[in-house]
Amino acid sequence: MQYRDYYAILGVGRDASEEQIKQAYRKLARKYHPDVSKEPQAEEKFKEVAEAYQTLKDADKRAAYDQLGTHRPGEDFRPSPEWQQQWHGFGDTAFGDTGFAEQMDLTDLFAHLGGAGARARAHRPIQGQDFEVSVAITIEEAYEGTHIDLDLNLPEYDEQGRLRRVPHAFRARVPKGATQGQRLRLAGKGGRGVNGGRNGDLYLNISLRPHALYRASGHDLFLDLPLAPWEAVLGTAVELPTPGGRVRLKVPAGTQAGQHLRLPRRGLPKPGGGEGDLYAIAQIVVPSVTDERERALYQQLADVSAFDPRVQLAPEGSHAH
Repeated sequence: MQYRDYYAILGVGRDASEEQIKQAYRKLARKYHPDVSKEPQAEEKFKEVAEAYQTLKDADKRAAYDQLGTHRPGEDFRPSPEWQQQWHGFGDTAFGDTGFAEQMDLTDLFAHLGGAGARARAHRPIQGQDFEVSVAITIEEAYEGTHIDLDLNLPEYDEQGRLRRVPHAFRARVPKGATQGQRLRLAGKGGRGVNGGRNGDLYLNISLRPHALYRASGHDLFLDLPLAPWEAVLGTAVELPTPGGRVRLKVPAGTQAGQHLRLPRRGLPKPGGGEGDLYAIAQIVVPSVTDERERALYQQLADVSAFDPRVQLAPEGSHAH
């Protein structure tokens, strides 16, 4: 059968309350009602909205739908054997050897949730819902590891199958080496299971806060290294900050603007061991104020130097300086 995202059809999140689902349905039903709507394909959309609401307004059906997991809209799927066992009472009929499963759709599937089957499921174990939360940490916290205090109100089902929001307060550990976009799983920290079902999981979506010095790419760090013109030409040694402390970097003679100077293993730790690298990106900084003697020295350099920074812009065959 093909998957339909009922939450997306109603335009609500998977943690939407019963009232939010009802309000979304009423709004869309008015918009797409065939008797009044001038929207293209209004009747088809009205049926989709009604179908989604019929499933999500019923706590039992919604729980069964949530347990199917998420798929791409229109993707062919078949409930797992575990799902069929958990939601017994219609699974044997729908997924036996009759071939009915190949012909049914989600509407047919949830039409079977009722009668004796629903009563039998009243005391079945229901796994708690999984949830995701965005967490922003500093680069220093990513380097050292940190703990985050979370105070969340997570929706979950009570013993009667009603959805409610329940406070969850706990401390979560973010291991060192966490990177931008990483997804950390906290087992059993999601919604509470019902009738002996296991608790859901909580996923932390990690982001790194902007830093005054560093930019992160994976476990590598980048920072801009300002250099005076003579330092870039003659070479020098500079002291640089890193998350693990200050280090000394040798700048070779003839360093170009934008050149990456690598400091191995000075980036963020890697979960399996080792560290990323830190790259100092050379930036040539010209003095904004010079005195008369400095200007004279620059003029002497200009008089004797054959260097032409715009040689690639000169007309072909030209040797002008």
